Amino acid sequence: MAKKKNEAAEVQALPAGYVPTLKKVFKEEITPELKKQFAYTTVMQVPRLVKITINEGVGDGTQDKKVVEEAAEELTLIAGQKAIITYSKKDISNFKLRKKMPIGTKVTLRGVKMYEFLEKLIRVSLPRIRDFNGIAEKFDGRGNYTLGLKEQIIFPEIDMDKNPKIHGMEVTFVTTAKTDEEAHALLKAFGLPFKKHNN
Repeated sequence: MAKKKNEAAEVQALPAGYVPTLKKVFKEEITPELKKQFAYTTVMQVPRLVKITINEGVGDGTQDKKVVEEAAEELTLIAGQKAIITYSKKDISNFKLRKKMPIGTKVTLRGVKMYEFLEKLIRVSLPRIRDFNGIAEKFDGRGNYTLGLKEQIIFPEIDMDKNPKIHGMEVTFVTTAKTDEEAHALLKAFGLPFKKHNN
């Protein structure tokens, strides 16, 4: 119940009638484009982006919980939504890992927050990667895509003056696409810069 109240409060805080740019693009441009490309008989068949999950592993967290808490605060700033701390599920002696140790942070975005994060990722953060030449085309066979990022500092919310610890992160795009081809077409239409193949 509390979660629903929080979500309602977030929605009320937005201007009346606010629609994220990429949501509008999806409805007005991407939907008709994919309907034509894949010869769908109805717009209901057009694949949609359902959610984006961001996972950040924090190896130092096993020694110092404060490091994980700081990473969670950073991820909250990046995502625009409160991130949760993730804990180990079992003992792994090789890594000196005990069950329920803090090992990372995670956030799941849907709706407005999802579209806003996606736009920032495409237009601001990815172009800030040095020598960037596109992202790999590795889908999971079920229409979902995970993007690995080596550094969270590509996001404008990270204050470099505070000398932040570098963490890698995985950004997973969950879609309703039935095939990787359809998911690729959807994410490419949104503007995700996949590497160009040389024929």
